[in-house]
Formats: sequence, structure tokens, C-alpha cells
Amino acid sequence: MTPLRAGILAAMVTLVADQASKLWLLNVFDLARRGAVRVTPFFDLVLAWNIGISFGWLQNDSQAAQFALMAVKAIAVVALAIWMARSHTMLATVALGLIIGGAIGNGIDRLAYGAVVDFALFHIEIAGNTYNWYVFNLADVAIVAGVAALLYDSFLGVPAAKAP
Repeated sequence: MTPLRAGILAAMVTLVADQASKLWLLNVFDLARRGAVRVTPFFDLVLAWNIGISFGWLQNDSQAAQFALMAVKAIAVVALAIWMARSHTMLATVALGLIIGGAIGNGIDRLAYGAVVDFALFHIEIAGNTYNWYVFNLADVAIVAGVAALLYDSFLGVPAAKAP
């Protein structure tokens, strides 16, 4: 399989897994009705609607702000796709596919719901205090994994095509 095909496959698998998990949690499992569901002592399923960007920054539910976020996201996906098409290493190309699939998945949420559907919450209790990580989804996992793989490839891998 060529790197480009692997990258496209990574994007498609990420997008399908992300959207399927969100649709199942919203419409079948009915997470909104159930509220927080403890899965393990350190992991819960919770429903959070993220109207901002990464980690809830720039929270704004105005239509103009949502349009601006979607425009930035669309430009970023196009730039990443060009980079992916020019990439010569399997790792960098798959990493870019993960990022693209995650960005499109979260973009679909923004178009469909006006916010990104987040549902995964890791937490830990130390000395009676609970510490929570940010609530996230599978698209976020793919984006973070893709960025980590790109960093690895940039510093330790063979030279890849540079970003446009």
C-alpha cells in the first residue's frame, strides 16, 4: 500500500469511528438521558458540548464565531491534505490522515449540532481530591496521536515532505 492510500484510509477509518461512536452514544446509549456513566474507577462517559476549540478555548456560540472556526478548520484540512499528498514516509502520511479524519469528524459535529460532541473523561482521586482531564472524543485522540507521530517522524524519522 502506498503512503497516500494509507493516509486516506487512516482519515476514513478515523472519521467513521468518530462519527459512529458519537451517534451511538447520543442516539442508542442515550448518554444525555443517562448522565455521567462510570466505566472504571478512573474513566467516565459524560456528555459535553464543546462550542470552542481545543480544550474548550475560545468558547463562543455566536453564528459568526462558529462560521469563523469552520473556515479555519476547512483551510487547515486542505493544507494538511496537500502536505499528506506530498509526504513520502508512511508514518507522516498516516499521521496526517489521523489529523484530517479527526478534524473532519469534529467539523461534522459543529455543522450538525453547533458544537463538538465530547464524551470521554479520565479522572483520578488523590487524597480526597478529584482531578479531571479534559472531556474528549475519538477525533481528539486521533488528532493528538497524529501530532505525536508527526513529531516523532520529524525528529527521529527519515526526512518527510515539509508542510506547505
